[in-house]
Amino acid sequence: MKTVIVPVDFSDASTNALLFAAELSKRASADLVIVNILQNDDDEKEAKNKLKQIEADFEKSFSSYLKCKSFVGRGNLVASLKEITEVQNPDLIVMGTKGASGLKRILIGSNTVKIIANTTVPVLVIPEVARFENFLDAAKNRVVLATDLEALENENALDILKEIALLIIEPKIRVVSVRPKNTDLGYLKRMERDALLSRFSPEIPTERITVFSSSILGGINFYLNEHWDTGLLAMVARNSGDLIQRHYTREMASHTHLPLLVIHDG
Repeated sequence: MKTVIVPVDFSDASTNALLFAAELSKRASADLVIVNILQNDDDEKEAKNKLKQIEADFEKSFSSYLKCKSFVGRGNLVASLKEITEVQNPDLIVMGTKGASGLKRILIGSNTVKIIANTTVPVLVIPEVARFENFLDAAKNRVVLATDLEALENENALDILKEIALLIIEPKIRVVSVRPKNTDLGYLKRMERDALLSRFSPEIPTERITVFSSSILGGINFYLNEHWDTGLLAMVARNSGDLIQRHYTREMASHTHLPLLVIHDG
């Protein structure tokens, strides 16, 4: 991981995500790029001053351990961020989300949904209540990779998950799949499950988990409710538009306390 981009609007949610991204970048020795996209009559001078203050605060807090720069853009958030990512070529986008809106409507805000649906860059969604300190808590060191066990088109898609997981103290990855009761796992899906497990070894211990449920999201929710040692949830987006709309609905809102890594395949 060489570059991490964080879009900010100076809200509490985006500020929390920024702090999370800064800690992540420091430990990964990655460059942190802070982006503020101005809307309508937003004051550019005021935005630049705020970004300069953030950079100054980070210099005091992290010293030379964090390389940080900032940009101001104007216009449509999704289009502007897409242009910036084409230039900066980031390995990860980190975005904040407000838990309250998620509980009422969907897990992540509409801007985040749009960005996920219009980028191939992995997106780490940070709920307002999440703290990086949880990654340093041995009681929250389980990473859940929720998967449909379909073969990945991009063999390197999971590299970012492995890199983030290695920043957690004594991590363990649980490959969780959901299927109805009294059904068998086909040969190809068993092979894919074994392949997923092998991608993280020997550096990270893994285990395979099967949850029996007629609802994929219901099964994932059930598992997360029963396992509070989970510190990170990861899911693969194969077809951005349809999959995002289908998966990130109110059913996942009860888990807005968990950082969510959306990985793109293909």
